[in-house]
Amino acid sequence: MDIPKIIESKIKIRFQDCDPFNHLNNASYFNYLINAREDQLIANYNLDIYQHGKERGKSWVVGSHQIAYLKPATLMETVTIDSQLIHYGAKNLLVEIRMWNENKTELKAILWSSFVYFDLIKLTSAKHSEDLLELFENAVLPVEQTSFEERTKSFRLQKAV
Repeated sequence: MDIPKIIESKIKIRFQDCDPFNHLNNASYFNYLINAREDQLIANYNLDIYQHGKERGKSWVVGSHQIAYLKPATLMETVTIDSQLIHYGAKNLLVEIRMWNENKTELKAILWSSFVYFDLIKLTSAKHSEDLLELFENAVLPVEQTSFEERTKSFRLQKAV
């Protein structure tokens, strides 16, 4: 199966999501990043997590988020959001989502989100099915760094070079 490992989309920063300085509000970053990832999954992997939940009674819940704000995203700016699966296990996923300026020359934010596959009927974690594991194996693109702090630092150092 030949599928893209880094998937991306563009979106415009809207007024209602900005603070009085016309910067994207810190809490709004999550909405932009997670919504973009959900749309990218449908467009690139034909994986609608809500439809999946209805059909299988299982879906993913957030285990944790780690975010670094590197540069402000500003009112009416078009940003590029890209994402990739960086690790997966029997019951969990770790996804990296990045927000860039439109032409991807300036990184604005980086988010690591861990997700747990969850049985919506039994209200407990569940193991991924074989078809999901196959998708993850084809989609995963690990990163060199093993911690969020190391990963963020690597992006900051790239900018300094």
